[in-house]
Amino acid sequence: LEPFAYGSEGGTRMLRTSFLVACAALLVPVCVAQTKLEATDIVNHPFSQDFASGGKLRLKVRSGEVHVIGTDQDKISVEISGKKAYAAGDVKVRLERKGGDADMRISGGPHNDLTITIRIPSNTDLYARIPAGEVHVENIANNQDIQVHAGDLTVEIGDSADYSHVEASVVAGEVDAPAFGENHGGLFRSF
Repeated sequence: LEPFAYGSEGGTRMLRTSFLVACAALLVPVCVAQTKLEATDIVNHPFSQDFASGGKLRLKVRSGEVHVIGTDQDKISVEISGKKAYAAGDVKVRLERKGGDADMRISGGPHNDLTITIRIPSNTDLYARIPAGEVHVENIANNQDIQVHAGDLTVEIGDSADYSHVEASVVAGEVDAPAFGENHGGLFRSF
């Protein structure tokens, strides 16, 4: 008897089982490495999640006053403040982590008088998209690709020679990055 002979009932069943076990084993690391979180009521319960330094963060934030601040802590945190913070109960933070990378979306809340402060490890590659508002980015030591469609964008860093790539743009408004000798106002501004 040949247990793995083609066409034998026992051999086919055993091959099918082996194949399914192998597929499941390949999918386990993908399932373990991916985490999805969603949080609301950020005013009363600020969002905080571990995030290792050296990762990549893709950030999409609703319009408004937004501060992205690099810190020496290995975590991402989101806080809400401002005159209308009390009315920001519907602000939602969604974080999806895949290994050392993460996608974060912040949505909801009142249309004005609200400040969103996001703290991330300084050594993070940052890709940020904010439709409109007053955006401040400071103390991020890795690559930066930041775009604001309308409003003011200020990028504050230490020595510009420490950066491999920084890209900042606004469709209408002002880009201010004194460390790079850049200050442009008007339409379609970038550096």
